[in-house]
Amino acid sequence: MPPLPSDTASPSPLSGLFSVFRYSRRALALVWETSRWMMLGLALCTLVAGVLPAVAAWVGQLIVDGVVAAMESYQAASSPNLWETLTPVLGLVALEGLIIAFIALAQRGLSAQQSLLRALLGQKVNVMILEKAGTLSLSQFEDSELYDQLTRARREASTRPLALVNKTFGLLQNAISLASFGFLLVQFSPWALLILVVGALPVFLSEAKFSGDAFRLFRWRSPQTRMQIYLETVLAREDSIKEVKLFGLEGLFLQRYRDIFTKLFAEDRRLTLRREGWGFILGLLGTLTFYAAYAWVVIETVAGALTLGQMTMYLMVFKQGQSALSASLTAISGMYEDNLYLSNLYEYLEQPTEGEEGHLTKGIAPGDGLRFEHVSFAYPGGSDVLHNISLHLAPGKSIALVGENGSGKTTLIKLLTRLYHPTKGRILLDGSDLKHWDTQALRMRVGVIFQDFVRYQLSVGENLGVGDTQAFDDQERWQQAAHDGMADSFIDRMPHGYQTQLGRWFKNGQELSGGQWQKVALSRAYMRHNADILVLDEPTAAMDAAAEAEVFARFREHSRDKMTILISHRFSTVRSADQIIVIDQGSIIERGTHEELLTYNGRYASLFHLQAEGYQ
Repeated sequence: MPPLPSDTASPSPLSGLFSVFRYSRRALALVWETSRWMMLGLALCTLVAGVLPAVAAWVGQLIVDGVVAAMESYQAASSPNLWETLTPVLGLVALEGLIIAFIALAQRGLSAQQSLLRALLGQKVNVMILEKAGTLSLSQFEDSELYDQLTRARREASTRPLALVNKTFGLLQNAISLASFGFLLVQFSPWALLILVVGALPVFLSEAKFSGDAFRLFRWRSPQTRMQIYLETVLAREDSIKEVKLFGLEGLFLQRYRDIFTKLFAEDRRLTLRREGWGFILGLLGTLTFYAAYAWVVIETVAGALTLGQMTMYLMVFKQGQSALSASLTAISGMYEDNLYLSNLYEYLEQPTEGEEGHLTKGIAPGDGLRFEHVSFAYPGGSDVLHNISLHLAPGKSIALVGENGSGKTTLIKLLTRLYHPTKGRILLDGSDLKHWDTQALRMRVGVIFQDFVRYQLSVGENLGVGDTQAFDDQERWQQAAHDGMADSFIDRMPHGYQTQLGRWFKNGQELSGGQWQKVALSRAYMRHNADILVLDEPTAAMDAAAEAEVFARFREHSRDKMTILISHRFSTVRSADQIIVIDQGSIIERGTHEELLTYNGRYASLFHLQAEGYQ
């Protein structure tokens, strides 16, 4: 295995062992929040399962000694009564049977509650992860390191809290058992306790060391794991498989997938063989110490220092005590490993988020419209994507943004919807800075269709309803939005109308053409009745000319009293805008009406004539 890079988030085994309970407390709190009754049930079953084995061993001694005494009494009596002689012993046998039944009941109770909690707690942690995702900004989602954190959290952390809680209760159970066994063993010899510890400690230290190595390996290879997941998605999704087949990419991507697995498996194999090899060698020490103790007890029994019942009890106590101590140390080692993996979860959950300070639901100058004042934007560590953008859009007016791909048009819309925040300058809506607006109030005023809109694997109506969650199930609103977006004509012809499942992921799903999907997305934007800012980013790229003309005729009628922003490469759609803004490399280089820009004979005129030649 290649040397692992240092990782400040993965502490050394020694320091980790001292903080082994750091996340145990948080994991226990999670279980308590999930189900208090099951938490109490786990504690009760743990107590019963911890105490009763020692009681069973003690009763076992009484049974053996009772049998020996009964044999002697029966053989010495002149007129022996067998059942009278055996009654005390049989009572002890019944008592041991009852104890064993209670132990089995406690173990079944632990198993049942752990199984139920596994589902409940896994769901709770996954919801926590998704809720946290909802608080992150778009720029954080575009950070590859955050994706690594999210991948690590989702892969392991949803199962680790319960594993940590189970080990915590297992440790408590074994500690109770050890205390009970220790009380019995110390009557034999205090050195017996030392033998137990010496036999179990080497394996524990080995496990702790390899747990740390496994965790550092897990963190180091997160990018490769994400690439594997991505390749699985590309090779098994209907929205990518057609291009994969067309370009013959199956073999190339599948081989890359295999190569990543081969590399990761080789690292896992080296670590596993080293871990299990050392575990076997050091485990022999535990076996040797047990048989040394076995021989010691036999010698003491033959010498007459112990009764046959005591010998039976001490052999059982040695064996079970060694198992309990080994299980305790293994639990501590496992808790150390679980703590390391839980650090992934809390590292993600404690990711700082941008505070939402806005509270305004209306501006200080109603009717002023939208203003960009000397706005610039740059990604962290990069140069400006937008530079010194200034514009004003009044109610009832329209702006068209024109420019090459990558010039910053869509970024400008993301600033408007506060998915990004300006690096410099400010954006005003009705006279108030966007950062002072309540986020939900602001976004309810914006109806937007992005070029890369989402094609939800939901019903037709729900695909429309996502445009306004307050009317998600409102069928009348669906129908009105579909009419405004010209999607009603093909929806009415579908087998189940607005209840028709879209996409191919689920049974009886129907796929739409690109143009039909665009009409669904456009109708989605119309779902927001209160939106007075309409943004269309390449809304008709997949439509034919007739459909495009009808869409924009309907759009002009619908947006008569609203502020509209249109992004398009088709000059037939932008020429009717009140103002056309030409953006190049993040800066505004021209602005004016269609006629003014043609007269200016600059970039816009050049692009317009170039496109017009294609229709001649």
